[in-house]
Amino acid sequence: MARRLEEIYDDLAPAVTGYFRGRGSSDPEAACGDVFVSVAGALPSFRGNDAALRRWVFTIAHHRLVDELKSARREREVVTDTLPETDGSTGGDPIDGDLVAALGSLTDEQREVVVLRYVADLPIRDVARIVGKKTGAVKMLQARGLDELRTRLAEPDA
Repeated sequence: MARRLEEIYDDLAPAVTGYFRGRGSSDPEAACGDVFVSVAGALPSFRGNDAALRRWVFTIAHHRLVDELKSARREREVVTDTLPETDGSTGGDPIDGDLVAALGSLTDEQREVVVLRYVADLPIRDVARIVGKKTGAVKMLQARGLDELRTRLAEPDA
């Protein structure tokens, strides 16, 4: 596999940014940049197909997010309690403001699974590897999360 970093970035950066936005990162664009700095450094040693590359990039993104959340907890700023404000425009982001707000109603685990499945477009087995859970647990988290999103997105605005 001889893909250039620029190609990989163009293909995956919108989904990586959407992953961070959907998970409540304080600065999704900067977090995405950090991921691709890591990817650039390790890309020469990467071996695998496009699916393995996607899984690898989102594993790096997951670890970056875990580090951010741990740091925020240490600073007593719990990032996952509030999702970032949006201006309603998606700017090429794969998730919009209404969905970001609805994602805030999910548990952290449900949100992680739903965002990895549908924003990162990863199969269940890859999501399970990334989050360190069995596929059955991931399926249950996904089902419950999607049910909650359906309910939240179907509610008329107050």
